[in-house]
Order: sequence, then structure tokens, then C-alpha cells
Amino acid sequence: MNPWFGRVEFLVGLIAMIAIRIPYGKRCAELEVVESQKGRREIALLALMWVATTILPLILIVTPLLSFADYPLHRIPFSLGTACMLSGLWLFRRSHVDLGDNWSISLEIRTQHKLIDHGVYARVRHPMYTSIFLQAIAQALLLSNWVAGPSCLLAFILMFALRVSAEERMMLTQFGEEYALYMGRSKRLVPGVW
Repeated sequence: MNPWFGRVEFLVGLIAMIAIRIPYGKRCAELEVVESQKGRREIALLALMWVATTILPLILIVTPLLSFADYPLHRIPFSLGTACMLSGLWLFRRSHVDLGDNWSISLEIRTQHKLIDHGVYARVRHPMYTSIFLQAIAQALLLSNWVAGPSCLLAFILMFALRVSAEERMMLTQFGEEYALYMGRSKRLVPGVW
């Protein structure tokens, strides 16, 4: 199978994610931040994710610099990548819609911040992370390159490991017992599992 099928599909997914996120970023930028944990580590993690999800794939697509790490694209990984991308995009959009003005790219609490425990948040505390995990798997399957393909998955695992506990501590501080009860009735990433 021609590797360009995977590359074009990856680009379509990347553009869709950006299109989903832009209106929420603009709207949330107008709201006052009352607490932020956007320190050096947070900035470094966001930069790493940007390199892994955008820069390395674009280098692969527009230059021959990463061609040494190419391998053939096959139908089964392409099909699985497509399924992960579509389900990840649906969950990514749904997460943004359910969060509304509470969304932030960084660990921040904004004025009038509310605990969202409905929609996709009813059973999963971090559905946006689940969606990014699905998109990272899609990237690994669609980009048949040992560098650009798994880069997002590796960066996301690091980001998730270093960020989720801090995010949950921040939410416990902000919402107290209400968030503790929510933690008891929801899972981190996968409903009914973990």
C-alpha cells in the first residue's frame, strides 16, 4: 500500500483536531485564569507534544530527512489507524463540547470554573487524554516511519505520566469532596477499566 495514503489521512486528522480546538482556545483565552500550574515542566511537555504531533510528521511528509526510517504501509494497520483516528476525533470533539469554557491547553483554573461530570465525563475523568491516546495510536499506525510514527505515543505517555496526578490534585484543591466523589464513580481513561 502506498505510504501516502496514511500520510494524507494523518494530515486530515491533524487539521480536524486543530479545527476542533481553535474556537475553544479563542473563547478560553478571554477568561481570567485564577490558578495556573504552567511552569517550565508544563511548557516543556506541551512543546514536546507539539514536536511529536506536528513537527516530526511534517518533516516526514515534506522532506526526505526521515526516509531512512520508512517501512511499508499495510492495509490492516491502515484500517486500524483509521478506526483509532475517527474514534479519537469524535471523543476529542465531544470532550471539548462537554467542557465548554472550562477547557484549557494547560493546567489552569478559570473564573467560574465548574466540575464537569456529565456527557463523556460521566464515566471517564480524562476523555480528552483518551482521545489523544487514540490519535497517537493512529499516528503510529498511519505514518509508516519508525521516527515520526510512534513519536506522539512516546511523548503522550511521558506527558500523561507527569501531568495527570498534578491535574487531579489541582481539581481536588478546587472542588474538594465533590471531586473526590467524582473520582470514586469514574475511571481515568477507560470506562469501567482504569
